[in-house]
Amino acid sequence: MHRLRRGGGVGPVCGDGRSTLTRAPFYGARRPAYAQPVATAVRIGCCSFADEALVKHWYPRGVSARERLSYYAERYSTVEIDSTFYRLPDEQTVRGWAERTPAGFVVHIKAFGVMTRHPVPLARIPPGLRAEMPVDERGRVDRPSRATRALVFSAFHRALEPLRQAGKLGGILFQLPPYVVPNPASFDYLEWARGQLGSDEMLVEFRHRSWFDEDRRAEVLRFLEERRMSYVSVDAPRLDAANVPRTLVAATTPLAYVRFHGRNAATWNARGGGAAKRFDYLYDAGELAEWVEPLRELAGVAQAAYALFNNNNVSDGLAQAPAGAAVLQRLLAENGVPVG
Repeated sequence: MHRLRRGGGVGPVCGDGRSTLTRAPFYGARRPAYAQPVATAVRIGCCSFADEALVKHWYPRGVSARERLSYYAERYSTVEIDSTFYRLPDEQTVRGWAERTPAGFVVHIKAFGVMTRHPVPLARIPPGLRAEMPVDERGRVDRPSRATRALVFSAFHRALEPLRQAGKLGGILFQLPPYVVPNPASFDYLEWARGQLGSDEMLVEFRHRSWFDEDRRAEVLRFLEERRMSYVSVDAPRLDAANVPRTLVAATTPLAYVRFHGRNAATWNARGGGAAKRFDYLYDAGELAEWVEPLRELAGVAQAAYALFNNNNVSDGLAQAPAGAAVLQRLLAENGVPVG
């Protein structure tokens, strides 16, 4: 795989056929001002601290629901909260996350579905906001106005204040649905959403493959960079389907972010089963070794670097996400990449 270009022009830096990773960590006219003389430590964690696989197969017996995050935070320095995609968080719950984690711990929050243009059942909208929501024949929120969405953004923002005050709020993950494609309306919506978040970090994960087309990716990454949106690199199945994102390694802000979805091509588009089936995958050391150099180079141009595991099932009694996290941590340490 070719070396990454850290400035000096734009355009993708592609592999040489020996790897499926495409690496282009900086799109700009010069080396980023935030690039570090010494690589930052890569923080590794899971995309949940309370999913079923962890609860049943990772936490020791006797660890209560209230104690789980504290136990998790003794072993990891970061976590991604995905429950907020399904329901708006409440301030009391968020305060608990802040109180049960040590200083320096970083909590990333997945944006609520209405914020990322996903269909959301009206029942998941707080009662005080339901009257504002148009619904479809299935009882789902259907294309609310910008003013109505702004109310949701505002409620979401207020709920995160305890983490913000504690200095533990990382990024807000905008995982776009696969039907959101790179057209003017999509770019316009992203720019509007960026404005709604204020000073919070915005992480953007694309799901439709057209965002990664060779004749478009420079434009997309430059758009994110110019508007202070952090591109999310993903590891996903090597499957030629429109709803499987390509693995393009890049950083568009001082925050580098990688999500590991697993490589289960057989279940990604299987009917039924949902996320538990789609992300059912246990990485082996060879697959994760592919990420040592990309993560080393991302850590060299970023002020903060994160690697989060979203494979959320069980293999032979082993919770997949922490198993992968442990292997990646070992590989990085063995190869001299700082781990936080």
